[in-house]
Amino acid sequence: MRWFEIALVSLTIFTGLVWLLDKLVLAKRRAANEGLLDDGKEPVVVDYSKAFFPVLFVVLILRSFIAEPFRIPSNSMMPTLLTGDFILVNKFTYGLRLPITNHKVLAMGEPERGDVVVFRPPHHPEQDWIKRVIGLPGDKIVYRDGRLTVNGEPIAYAPVGVYQGRGNGVEMTGAQELREQVGKHMHNILLRTESPLLDQGEGEWEVPEGQYFVMGDNRDNSEDSRYWGYLPEQNLRGKAFLIWMNLDGGVDFSRIGSSIP
Repeated sequence: MRWFEIALVSLTIFTGLVWLLDKLVLAKRRAANEGLLDDGKEPVVVDYSKAFFPVLFVVLILRSFIAEPFRIPSNSMMPTLLTGDFILVNKFTYGLRLPITNHKVLAMGEPERGDVVVFRPPHHPEQDWIKRVIGLPGDKIVYRDGRLTVNGEPIAYAPVGVYQGRGNGVEMTGAQELREQVGKHMHNILLRTESPLLDQGEGEWEVPEGQYFVMGDNRDNSEDSRYWGYLPEQNLRGKAFLIWMNLDGGVDFSRIGSSIP
């Protein structure tokens, strides 16, 4: 959420400036005037700034450059991620980026095929979305009849069974669950063979340089690159790697600490 990022950066800068001003100027002035004009006590804004600046600064560094929490808002990544899952996003895997602007200042790596990534979609730049990288720059992607082909190589699928949903995911009960491997990532996907949208996401795409093709694991219930186009590299926020809580209908301890395939 960009508003939280803006608020965090603004408060960190404000409290840091107040702390610095007090250290360089105000504290000396109070000491010189103590017993003459005032009692030497710190103003409330200085007291609070000195207390909160270290905390805000640490949170800003951790959230901007190390790991950021993110809550799954929809069913588009089922069964890998459920609505209500709280996950951690690695912020340095794809390079260090400045908060708010998301401008990359240090390149450290690029997404691999199959990575689950958090990003800001081009048509909703104020929001954070999550999908799986299917196509890298230069890849040719074909999606027909619920099956993927990447660079002419069909993706192999293994049937898992009929999916039984829970919580907000109960709407997917009865879907076909399949095992899929994209790149080095082995994960499950969902298909609804009776879905009226089944043929609307079909097509062929060639991924341009500097962009990626992303899809949700819930293939018939995901607004992704099949509908709105490619994901620019500069819109990446990080790589999802860990589920640390789920609050959909209560705490699900079985998912806490699970890595994201």
